[in-house]
Amino acid sequence: MQALSERLTESLVGRRLREVRLLGFSSLKTVSPESAELLGHTLMSVARRAKYLVFTFDHGPRIVLHLSQAGRVDIEEPPKVTRPRGAAARFTFDGDPRGRAILIREFGTHRKAAWWILGADDDGPLKGLGPEPFTAKFSQLIRTSTSNRRLHSDLRDQRVMSGIGRGWGDDILHQARLSPFGAMGSLSAIERERLIEAVDKVLSQALAAERTRVGGLSESSLSGRFAVHGRFGEPCPLPCGDTLARVSFESYEMTYCPSCQTKGKVLADRRLSRLLK
Repeated sequence: MQALSERLTESLVGRRLREVRLLGFSSLKTVSPESAELLGHTLMSVARRAKYLVFTFDHGPRIVLHLSQAGRVDIEEPPKVTRPRGAAARFTFDGDPRGRAILIREFGTHRKAAWWILGADDDGPLKGLGPEPFTAKFSQLIRTSTSNRRLHSDLRDQRVMSGIGRGWGDDILHQARLSPFGAMGSLSAIERERLIEAVDKVLSQALAAERTRVGGLSESSLSGRFAVHGRFGEPCPLPCGDTLARVSFESYEMTYCPSCQTKGKVLADRRLSRLLK
């Protein structure tokens, strides 16, 4: 999302918003302010907060966008008028001879991508988000947390720490050689520093790779980016000789290496999983 916000900044900042077209009626989560209040205003920035994109204009409300798991952004030059399957919204800007637009759409059958039009004093879904990686507050949280929740739950919870999610969470815990079912409160000081270092390394490498891409974010499958996430049954990328295992939940799965992360113990691959006795 960080790299996408940078590409959208390069493509759209300085352009005036000409049209907002709602294409998926469940995607807009606010009724006031109305989009008409933004028309004709110049886009000043596209920033990222956690997994949200924040579009700020020279005057009036902001647009906040969350793509969810299957949401994508297409940059259209010139703007189109079609309504592709899974389309949620299209924002059209002036500029060039015919303008430029971004199309928000979703793959699959779930319709969870969402956007908000927020007044200056309304943080909407941004309120209460946890600290971001690469910040002093984030490192302090890791060093002092007494949480007894599972590590993979804390890493995914945007109210605890922002911007990681399940895919990078798997890779981070593997890099840190920590069990996803361990708890922050039970980590030693050395393990906490190892977790901070793993977050920095994994996310820095991911961002560097994402910055090599151009345009929007239209691919329907991005699983090839990860070292372990989604690679159940493949050899562990570290030289331990083990095979990556998984725990499956209702709507997602978690991947880990028994040798590197759980001292050889296999986590039960069933809902409400726990360590096998």
